[in-house]
Amino acid sequence: MYLVEGVADVLFITLQKDPERFKPTTRYHDYAVSSHLFHWESQSTTPETSPTGQRYIHHRELGTSILLFARESTRGLSGESLPFLFLGSAEYRDHTGSRPMAITWELRYAIPPDFLTQARAVA
Repeated sequence: MYLVEGVADVLFITLQKDPERFKPTTRYHDYAVSSHLFHWESQSTTPETSPTGQRYIHHRELGTSILLFARESTRGLSGESLPFLFLGSAEYRDHTGSRPMAITWELRYAIPPDFLTQARAVA
């Protein structure tokens, strides 16, 4: 996650989290629910009552954007770093839990079909 204060939260999502690169506390369960809905988990220390949790929930009222970038994994077959795909802007739909918050984002545009297949497979 990258915050542009007062403008946007930019979320960088790696779908398949390699246990060698990701600690158990950062293996968030992120996946596409449908072509326009994306399930994302906040950092494991973020409660819904925190300033960050409230910023996610109330981003529309605050006038800020949520921008989602995703990739299947960190490395390709030959070890190269894989790029992120910009999925577009999203709006808060709902959430469950706390530490981490499991947020459902509604995307403005549909996830491309070829990437949607990969993004749903990790669910």
